[in-house]
Amino acid sequence: MAIPPEVLYKDIPELFEIDLGEALTARTEALSTFRELGPPDLCHVVKSTGRTGQRDLGSYHYVSGVDASSSASLAAYINSLTYAIEENSAWFSSTAKWKVRNGCYCCFNAFSRVDMRVDVKIPGGVNAYVIDLRGERHEATPEIWQETYVSALLRAILYSDDPTYTLEAYRKLDPITNAEGELRFLQAAEALFSKGWQVGSDPEIQVATVVSNHLTAGIMKYFGDSGRFQQAANMFEKLMVHELEVSSLLARSYIGMNEEVKAVQIIANAMKETPQSYTLLHAQCDFLRTKGKYEWAVKLARQAVNCAPSEFVTWEKLTDLYIDLGQYDSALLTLNSCPMFTFNGRDAHRTLPVAKIHLPFTRAIGEILPERTKTEDDEADPALQRLPAPGLRGTWARAYSLLTRLVAQIGWDELLKTRSSVFVMEEEYRMQKAQGDVVKHVGGNGHAASGSRGVIHEDGTVMQDDKASTRGIIAPPSPEPAEVPTIKVSSDSVDLRADPKGKARAKVEDEDAEEGDIVATPSHLRNGVSALVEKPVQAAGEDKQDSSDITAVAQAEPFSFSNKRLCERWLDNLFMVLYEDLRVWTIFRAEVAHFKTQHVAYRKTGMEWEILGDLGVRLHHKEEAKEAYQRCLDGTRYSVKPWARLMEMYAEEGDITRAIRVQYHRLNVMVLYEDLRV
Repeated sequence: MAIPPEVLYKDIPELFEIDLGEALTARTEALSTFRELGPPDLCHVVKSTGRTGQRDLGSYHYVSGVDASSSASLAAYINSLTYAIEENSAWFSSTAKWKVRNGCYCCFNAFSRVDMRVDVKIPGGVNAYVIDLRGERHEATPEIWQETYVSALLRAILYSDDPTYTLEAYRKLDPITNAEGELRFLQAAEALFSKGWQVGSDPEIQVATVVSNHLTAGIMKYFGDSGRFQQAANMFEKLMVHELEVSSLLARSYIGMNEEVKAVQIIANAMKETPQSYTLLHAQCDFLRTKGKYEWAVKLARQAVNCAPSEFVTWEKLTDLYIDLGQYDSALLTLNSCPMFTFNGRDAHRTLPVAKIHLPFTRAIGEILPERTKTEDDEADPALQRLPAPGLRGTWARAYSLLTRLVAQIGWDELLKTRSSVFVMEEEYRMQKAQGDVVKHVGGNGHAASGSRGVIHEDGTVMQDDKASTRGIIAPPSPEPAEVPTIKVSSDSVDLRADPKGKARAKVEDEDAEEGDIVATPSHLRNGVSALVEKPVQAAGEDKQDSSDITAVAQAEPFSFSNKRLCERWLDNLFMVLYEDLRVWTIFRAEVAHFKTQHVAYRKTGMEWEILGDLGVRLHHKEEAKEAYQRCLDGTRYSVKPWARLMEMYAEEGDITRAIRVQYHRLNVMVLYEDLRV
């Protein structure tokens, strides 16, 4: 279906429907699938020439940041679209003029789980109503409007810079433009604070609470990003009278204002009343970490685990502190005990086939730019594109970040040694099981007598337990849970069940290799990667074979694993993901060192440099990652990510001048990218 150019908006993106009204129908059908904050607002309009026989056209776009406090404000937004249609400059043209005949604005209320809709007829009236999850209409009330207003603001704040959330024809507006709007936001948030748990929480939080939800996250993000914690602190002080657990948020606000004495006093007073609050314990942990008191902090982190053992964040905090203390075996055991949750992404609309996509650009810039075509700079080695780590989300990504921090501190070889010392490895498990079968065959009861042995518990502590041998440590692992994602590993690697019995000959380091250690050619480097990074052998799993050799060894050399634990399957998968990252990174650094010794320029495409920069950030090689991002910017490829990453790195280093300069270029590139994307 041909869409005439005179029906398009001048500077607003839009999608044209094939069947009139299908976007509204699809949203109504998808309401029951929205789990938390809901998707961005949907604005649907019908354009018409007014002539008989001329078909009306339906178009829509997604938008965030529009004031959703009343039907008048939403109707005003639709009315503003009537002035955004491209005008025909030829006064003598006989082409009919297109106008917006009517529109419908849809805004999801995350508190009451309903969709607020405002129908506008031009000319005509305004009709506001509510659509529930069953598609039935209800009357809009002031309470519903207040909840809708806060829901729209939270989406605009939390979705604004989420790199994983992309939509076609998504228009982002500034949700709060003046001090009056900020005050309205605080007043509405204060009124709905006790309902905040209803809007859900981040995927790392198992159960949303009054202080751990999207509402508190939005407040802390809005005021924290601008460094203006005073307004948030004033609101939390009022709320603390009714909800003492808000003290953790108030303390964090005061710490952000450099009022540490007040923050400590608030936490101390609150802990007397609510000693079982893990958010208060974590606030203390974070404060003590900034002061270098890791031993004190780890005691509080253990207490937080006991208070909320089903929460991922409590185990994550304890693992982090064990790494700070250098207790890597305890860190690995604690990481193994983390409860993992199925990742649920942001709510989004169902993608519909469209008749036309209109993405306008800034004409002053777009007219002087060359036509955008895909070049070699946009291509990358399939081995780099197949890396599984960038696809990790939620608790899986956070757990992988802890694992990469471990390997950055102790190296790959030492990490494998620590892994084999705290977990039952597959070969050991088979030998232990074979030994048990031999004992049963002889006539024993299957349990080897043992003395008092140290048992390592989930939180990393070691306790003496005479009955350790009777615990179900040598039992086969439980079936793999359904929510554990399948992580694919590059086909370039060797068999996953390979058993490297010898030590790896070199650790994975961020330093360039010495000239004598580098092989002759890059291709040889790729083929000899097994000499640089040892493949991890699998931890104990299901016994798939009975070997007479294993039985013979078990008879001669008995084993006991009363002080070891079974490695979770998801952690075993993360080790393989880490191996793939380290393998590619080792090849990359070896190639760089080789080309330096040969005094030859090392070349990669812009896309490859960007992927390698991301890989360096994941593995905590900041300087090499920074170099890769800078090399990416030397090419002709337009990408915002390298600028954003460099700005973050310079800001962390305190180099404000470079950070501001990078931010300036980043904003320019964002404009160019949007123009070239069309």
